[in-house]
Amino acid sequence: EVQLVESGGGLVQLGGSLRLSCAASGFGFDDYTVAWFRQAPGKEREGVSCISGSDGSTYYGDSVKERFTISRDNAKNTVYLQMNSLKPEDTAVYYCAADRGPNAVLLSQYEYIIWGQGTQVTVSS
Repeated sequence: EVQLVESGGGLVQLGGSLRLSCAASGFGFDDYTVAWFRQAPGKEREGVSCISGSDGSTYYGDSVKERFTISRDNAKNTVYLQMNSLKPEDTAVYYCAADRGPNAVLLSQYEYIIWGQGTQVTVSS
């Protein structure tokens, strides 16, 4: 079964840190670009970051640059999102997604075919 399972969400205070994990199974993980998206209530889903399967190149949305770091461990079929200096505006459900298409690095949700169920991140002020 093709599956992505997120974990690591929770409640954190302003300025705190969290590390999200996305565990993959059922497909050739190494060849896939994996991304993190987030969606806050009443807002559109936003691309946060992605990491290429071909060469490990990383991409970030403007709102998280220099605060978030994406990485992958192909031996564990897992992608991580280290989130530092968290702000209340980072509060959202965070989803991981995977695709092997060439446009996946554009961080558009419409380029991704495999999705996880999401994990809630709440940042209190």
